[in-house]
Amino acid sequence: MRIGELATKAGLSTKTIRFYEEAGLLPAPPRTSGGYRDYPEQATTRLSFVRDAQAAGLTLAEIRSVLALRDSGQAPCMEVGTLIDRHLADIERRMSELREARAALRELARRAAATDPDTCTDGDICTILTRPSGSVGAE
Repeated sequence: MRIGELATKAGLSTKTIRFYEEAGLLPAPPRTSGGYRDYPEQATTRLSFVRDAQAAGLTLAEIRSVLALRDSGQAPCMEVGTLIDRHLADIERRMSELREARAALRELARRAAATDPDTCTDGDICTILTRPSGSVGAE
């Protein structure tokens, strides 16, 4: 099938398909006598896999490694499980960092609401963002 038909079936643009081909996610297809790419039917399945793997948060490099395992005849299940575990741990870490940032911003918002700009001195840059004397981490 030609690239336009593949793009329609896969729900991707022809530019994306060419990019995936260049990135090693999709093998270069044979060419017709007229020089057109002639993709096999299984290219649709492969592109669906790439799209689903990206939606799950895998990088193109990770997807390429999974495809390489499959292409070598190995089932990539263990590799995929490891990648999923790694991404879950990363998300948990980022969520923890975001909760801490939210708490800090709520405290700053509370301080901002209670700050009277008339009490700021020329020596102050911003009393909202400057830690009060005696607080944890103050020097």
